[in-house]
Amino acid sequence: MPSYSIEGVIPVVHPTAYVHPTAVLIGDVHIGANCYVGPNASLRGDFGRIELHTGANIQDNCIMHGFPGVDTVVEENGHIGHGAVLHSCIVRRNALVGMNAVVLDEAEVGEEAIVAACAFVPAGKKVAPRMLVAGVPIKEIRLLLDKEIAWKLEGTRTYQDLTRRCLASLQEVQPLTEVEADRPKLQAPEVKPLIAMKRG
Repeated sequence: MPSYSIEGVIPVVHPTAYVHPTAVLIGDVHIGANCYVGPNASLRGDFGRIELHTGANIQDNCIMHGFPGVDTVVEENGHIGHGAVLHSCIVRRNALVGMNAVVLDEAEVGEEAIVAACAFVPAGKKVAPRMLVAGVPIKEIRLLLDKEIAWKLEGTRTYQDLTRRCLASLQEVQPLTEVEADRPKLQAPEVKPLIAMKRG
């Protein structure tokens, strides 16, 4: 993976974490056990510290950065969707930030809260625990149901499983020119989209 020190400060990656080779880590970055960092993610600890706690994931094309002296943190089992931007903020334990959402300086996403896709969390805003928020800027929608929090945790566990799968088998290859007759199917666990769960 592209990993860079700055002023002698080197990123730290736990041996059970997986960081995709196209992700970039700079400076004061701490990636904990069983974390997943997806393709093209940028974690820039060149001003403030960047922390991913145990079991957190930050997916493809996400950005984590912050102001000098301010940590940007995703706590245990935090789940950051594709293309999200986190800047000098805290995402608390088991919370989810949806795809292409933006969470700004000194904002806090509460424990087990969900920030909807494409939402904007303004600087200094506190999202209450177990709250669903959406919009630009965000508005509180409602408290989350137990089954929705369980759905979120199930999705996070699939990324923890993906971490193990990538460490065990992901490798760069040349593509085939045609599909094999006996092509295997991936054995990843099935997770239903939230909308399917609501109908069920």
